[in-house]
Amino acid sequence: MASPLLQLEHVTKRFGRVVIAEDLSLTVGPGETVGIVGPNGAGKTSLFGLISGDLAPGAGEVRFDGRTVTKLDAAARCRLGIGRTYQVPRPFGDMTVFENVLVAAQQGGGLRRRASYAAAVAALDRAGMSGQANLPAERLGLLQRKRLELARALATQPTLLLLDEVAGGLTDPEVAQLVEIVRGVNAEGTAVIWIEHVVRALTAVVSRLMCLAGGGFVGDGDPATVLADPAVREVFLGTEVTAALAGGSLEASSADGGPEPSSPANGDGAVGGDRSEP
Repeated sequence: MASPLLQLEHVTKRFGRVVIAEDLSLTVGPGETVGIVGPNGAGKTSLFGLISGDLAPGAGEVRFDGRTVTKLDAAARCRLGIGRTYQVPRPFGDMTVFENVLVAAQQGGGLRRRASYAAAVAALDRAGMSGQANLPAERLGLLQRKRLELARALATQPTLLLLDEVAGGLTDPEVAQLVEIVRGVNAEGTAVIWIEHVVRALTAVVSRLMCLAGGGFVGDGDPATVLADPAVREVFLGTEVTAALAGGSLEASSADGGPEPSSPANGDGAVGGDRSEP
């Protein structure tokens, strides 16, 4: 059996009375695809901060690729192979798309000269952004900014990719394109943990689904089983939920029988959803 790629062991993190993680443990294997759902404010983005090094746990241990990284900062963990995206893409607007990705390869991935250029080109190609390489990033629309955010993470050459709501705000065809990109990244051996409110995107990619609420995981297993769990239904949507996974969809019906959206509104209000998170 392969050794775990990522391990969180009894991790605790609080901001005052707000509990982000309470004696939380998580193991992810090499090449695994894991989806994380949960209500707004559950701390999903903060969980990524604990994994990537943006946040330090109050207690517990974080291990990556057999090494304890609890005290390492985000830059050091990135160079070890943990890449991530952020909910709100904030590219360097006065730089070109290629320059944005090159900075990620050099400063995030620690690559130099030809290796950094090759990584940037490959990341743009994988994210479907090669045609926009010379455009100023400030001219990009939402889909292109999301793809650029993904390309920047890929340019660091991660073995673990953390995706934070990269499908939010996209149309159905755009979500389908994104799903194919993520599948391709995973097919090349990169493990993926994906936080997403667009549940149909998750169920089209991940083999394992977890629900975060109250500082711990309520469900953990195959997507159909987790989405059918009454406890997950209660904390995630607060409604009767039917996991209609054929075609990767999630159908929800309210108590009075009226239709509801397939997922809650975007956002993770625990500690904010972008780089300004404390």
